[in-house]
Amino acid sequence: MFIRSERLFLRPGWPEDWAELHVLIDDEAVVRNLARAPWPYSPTDARAFAAMPQAGRHPHFFITLPGVHGSRLIGCIGLAANQVDVELGYWIAQQHWGQGYATEAAQAVLSVARTLGHRRVIATPFVDNAASARVLAKAGFRHTGEVRQVRSPARVAPVAARVHAIDLVAPADCDGPEDGGFAPMRRAA
Repeated sequence: MFIRSERLFLRPGWPEDWAELHVLIDDEAVVRNLARAPWPYSPTDARAFAAMPQAGRHPHFFITLPGVHGSRLIGCIGLAANQVDVELGYWIAQQHWGQGYATEAAQAVLSVARTLGHRRVIATPFVDNAASARVLAKAGFRHTGEVRQVRSPARVAPVAARVHAIDLVAPADCDGPEDGGFAPMRRAA
């Protein structure tokens, strides 16, 4: 699955992406805000992530920035099953922070989430990650009032994380009523 937004191209990872991925995510400032990424982040971790297969209703994407000389990897984003919820997770390489890429990628993935039939998506940024909370607010998420203790391999102890959620509107039903919308066209013989 591929997604094109205004400035970004979201695509599956390919095994040959591992080296570029490793250079970008092998940064404690990035990984300390992630609950699932190992720390330290090794080349083996990058190879495994780049080769990870897609999960039908829970896709993940490499966020790339198209340019004159091809597309550069700038981060990752995806949906994951989390107990009863679907959770959005993402990261952007530090040199690309503050440019709206995370918000743009989140909005694009939420559009796909809706198409995949998800009705609610959550995200759980750490309380000390105000930038991620702003990204989520711009993408339409609202803080639920719930706070969870979440572990990050790059932190010593569990950290409080605020649960944000967005309720997605169902896609328009273009099939019409049960009879396919043909009743008005039928004539009595």
